[in-house]
Amino acid sequence: MRVAMMSDLLTEVLIPVASVVGIFFSLLQWYFVSKVKLSPERQTRGAHDHGKNGYSDRLIEEEEGINDHNVVVKCAEIQNAISEGATSFLFTEYKYVGIFMVVFAILIFLFLGSVEGFSTKSQPCTYSKDRTCKPALANAIFSTLSFLLGAVTSIVSGFLGMKIATYANARTTLEARKGVGKAFIAAFRSGAVMGFLLAANGLLVLYIAINIFKLYYGDDWEGLFEAITGYGLGGSSMALFGRVGGGIYTKAADVGADLVGKVERNIPEDDPRNPAVIADNVGDNVGDIAGMGSDLFGSYAESSCAALVVASISSFGINHELTAMLYPLLISSMGIIVCLVTTLFATDFFEIKAVKEIEPALKRQLIISTALMTVGIAIVSFIALPSTFTIFNFGAQKVVKNWELFFCVAIGLWSGLVIGFVTEYYTSNAYSPVQDVADSCKTGAATNVIFGLALGYKSVIIPIFAIAVSIFVSFSFAAMYGIAVAALGMLSTIATGLAIDAYGPISDNAGGIAEMAGMSHKIRERTDALDAAGNTTAAIGKGFAIGSAALVSLALFGAFVSRAAISTVDVLTPKVFVGLIIGAMLPYWFSAMTMKSVGSAALKMVQEVRRQFNSIPGLMEGSAKPDYATCVKISTDASIKEMIPPGALVMLTPLVVGTFFGVETLSGVLAGSLVSGVQIAISASNTGGAWDNAKKYIEAGASDQARGLGPKGSDAHKAAVIGDTIGDPLKDTSGPSLNILIKLMAVESLVFAPFFATHGGLLFKIFWNGK
Repeated sequence: MRVAMMSDLLTEVLIPVASVVGIFFSLLQWYFVSKVKLSPERQTRGAHDHGKNGYSDRLIEEEEGINDHNVVVKCAEIQNAISEGATSFLFTEYKYVGIFMVVFAILIFLFLGSVEGFSTKSQPCTYSKDRTCKPALANAIFSTLSFLLGAVTSIVSGFLGMKIATYANARTTLEARKGVGKAFIAAFRSGAVMGFLLAANGLLVLYIAINIFKLYYGDDWEGLFEAITGYGLGGSSMALFGRVGGGIYTKAADVGADLVGKVERNIPEDDPRNPAVIADNVGDNVGDIAGMGSDLFGSYAESSCAALVVASISSFGINHELTAMLYPLLISSMGIIVCLVTTLFATDFFEIKAVKEIEPALKRQLIISTALMTVGIAIVSFIALPSTFTIFNFGAQKVVKNWELFFCVAIGLWSGLVIGFVTEYYTSNAYSPVQDVADSCKTGAATNVIFGLALGYKSVIIPIFAIAVSIFVSFSFAAMYGIAVAALGMLSTIATGLAIDAYGPISDNAGGIAEMAGMSHKIRERTDALDAAGNTTAAIGKGFAIGSAALVSLALFGAFVSRAAISTVDVLTPKVFVGLIIGAMLPYWFSAMTMKSVGSAALKMVQEVRRQFNSIPGLMEGSAKPDYATCVKISTDASIKEMIPPGALVMLTPLVVGTFFGVETLSGVLAGSLVSGVQIAISASNTGGAWDNAKKYIEAGASDQARGLGPKGSDAHKAAVIGDTIGDPLKDTSGPSLNILIKLMAVESLVFAPFFATHGGLLFKIFWNGK
């Protein structure tokens, strides 16, 4: 067995260096965005600047309203209102989440500490009984610390993403006056700030935590990496509340604004007369930006933790091969460098000059990052891994070659690209599925809903096959470790994925600000074009998140089964089958709760918007200002109140099932929720995305078919708006939250596995004597 070519010292240097490079690059992108000043004086001077990717002097005559000071001031005011609303909501949310975080940290300590009766004596290792490991109390303390660390990192990731987005939205609007290319650069650079900050921070914090914990654990790598799994649990638990709370907020405002403003009052989207318009724009940031940031951070943390915990009980951990052990972190480090190079293709190497070039430029980011990352994975695999090694495989050791592990990571990476492009095909209005949905609006909202649901169901087929192939190949090559690194492969280009995902809500906000600031129709057309492309990329981002969640959940499931000492999971035994069928029901229960929460919050919003239109004289004429603050408060209060029951369902299920029914029933619950949750998540996200883009297809009127359905306000358009309104909670609340449900229950089960294995199954022990 040959040792790795890369030295441990080089590994210890490369990982933090890659993280620092990622952070520095994100700050550089922020600097470029900040050069677009929200002050009329600077804008006037900057009117004749022409740098790379800008427009040369010959296009200056196309710039609109450069010297209109009032427009710039108005944009700044609107941006401040959105930023204040988003910050206020997140601080309110984090107060409640902070209480949960402390309570759950205490639970982790008590449950894990009680495994050995809070003993401070060393104990036999779980997988090597002839060796001694640190006491269970140490595992309780360090798991609690890593949980808090993951939770805080997740919160910071979401908050920074929101601040960046609200900083950039008005700047993107102002850049749109100089052409669509300038606006694209502003929005994309802003998304890149979030992408690189999140990827680099997540990697750096995990690396530092491992090194600090190692000071205590020493040679006990089994205990060290078992404690580190709390990092993934903390990240995902915060992501759940961020996704659900933010999703309820944004969709309550969106549905309320659309139903009264667009359908009943026939006024444009983001019209300043609409009382819910500020709340709607705030929602884009707290749901799609802060929620997505926390979500993908959670996926990254969990896939890393799953790979590390399986590796720690394989030859890497047993032989204390640090470089091979940190292979998942090296893959993430390479991902940061690859994404950095890829970003330059969007901001420096190519120039957007026309609307039709926007979507290809974003898709090019996915293709380039995937191709470059494949080469990067090959390099890391051949220099960081021994030529052969053994991987723990449910009680046995499986011999694996380094090229086999390369294929595991690569197939996860390319499966992500397949899922991304299939998602794009089913949600972009450039292709026939969405165009057919738009065409169905001719006969009303009912047929639109039928076509949209059918599209969502059909869109599940290819992604599931891609996930299935990834699972089969990676498991065949390297057992559960192969699946864990396949998930990591899918997330290895997370910086680029988040950049193109965050680009969407930033562009959406930019369009809203253009409308509210009274800018010309030409500017709004440019921001709409950015937003339409952003809708598709947001759907692609959700596809990546769901696909990676399925692989992460399965890897965590495998680690849980090993840790809980379950030799086989037999679905024909009553304990397991009962868990399986209940687990498959949980995503439906969760979706029902989140959908109803959006409906309840939207109902209050609709009533308030109607009240203001009916009771404020001159509001429809534009001579009076609406009460935006009341609508923001309705969304905030409703989302905080409504996010608690779905969150409690997800967090309490593993604890209740594991404690009272035991590890076998819990394994069934995890398998059932994974299988049904991933299907519903893909279907819901794509259905909602298709309805949204069908509406935009009619509004844009870019083809003869679309012009035959329009214009805005036509019966077909009203039917499309109703479909979009139904789809909003599907694509932005229930669908994205489900991927957190399946992976969060799995990582929580893994963290509490020592307790469940020792004290779980109380009901069976009492009433059935353990049978």
